[in-house]
Amino acid sequence: MTEPMWRKSSRSNSNGSDCVEVADNLPGRVLVRDSKDQTGPALTFDPTAWRSFVTGAATLR
Repeated sequence: MTEPMWRKSSRSNSNGSDCVEVADNLPGRVLVRDSKDQTGPALTFDPTAWRSFVTGAATLR
């Protein structure tokens, strides 16, 4: 089984307090978690739903 490779969102707070991490290296799913609680729960999205979310969020800038 492939382990998630977590990376911080480029939009996360620069002081490290409000960070979201994403793992998009897993087949058929994208994981999202709070970097302050790395052993806590992660949201799971299918890749199409994740792309829709990111596209929609980008229009709010």
